Amino acid sequence: MLATEQMTLRILLVDDEINVRKTLSTYLESQGHDVIAVSDCQDALAEATNNHFDVAFVDLRLKNASGSDLIPELIAQSPWTKIVIMTAHAMSEDDIAKGLNLGADEYMLKPIRNIEFHARVKALLRRAQLSDEDGTQPVVYADDYLMVDVDARRVWVGGQETRLTPTEFKLLSTFIRHRGQVLTFQQLLEQVWGFEYTTEHHYPRIYVSHLRRKIEPDAKAPTYIQNEYGIGYRFTGKS
Repeated sequence: MLATEQMTLRILLVDDEINVRKTLSTYLESQGHDVIAVSDCQDALAEATNNHFDVAFVDLRLKNASGSDLIPELIAQSPWTKIVIMTAHAMSEDDIAKGLNLGADEYMLKPIRNIEFHARVKALLRRAQLSDEDGTQPVVYADDYLMVDVDARRVWVGGQETRLTPTEFKLLSTFIRHRGQVLTFQQLLEQVWGFEYTTEHHYPRIYVSHLRRKIEPDAKAPTYIQNEYGIGYRFTGKS
């Protein structure tokens, strides 16, 4: 069952800086969430084995291991846990893409301000909720290569079930719900990420590129998600 913004969330925080753990834990707990904060990968995996977490915040540079090694193992324990990378270093687009390849859903730069942190957490959770804009009719896209059951949150590519992160799934489901329509960069930011991200103009390009690598037969010559240069994207599907 997906968590909503009104529910108490179970949050895993993995950071080897005690001040970061204390500050973020205190803030999240003040918002009514249950937080388990640990300093290393071993403790994080032990907690993930025994608990379901709605969100996991993972520092990429831990003293005794890399957070990058932890992320796939966390996902294996709970595929729909939303993973947020935390890093004190500026991330290039290649770095962001690498994080997405690992299965991360989002990234944040440290030091993290409480106001920004809270806003991003709320936006992340909203992306995991599917819109009811099309009423009660089931939303399914299917052809001989790609099948997407929006309500069941399942995707098959070339006959194989494929995992998408919550944000990738929200992006794909938004395209499918608006099949044939041009969605501008601003519309995508508002509908997929939320108003907190309307200045992050690079997000649609990075995430669309990564989504294409997962669903397109040839990501360099996409047949599903078409560029509308200077405007946005259009999901066409196969006729």
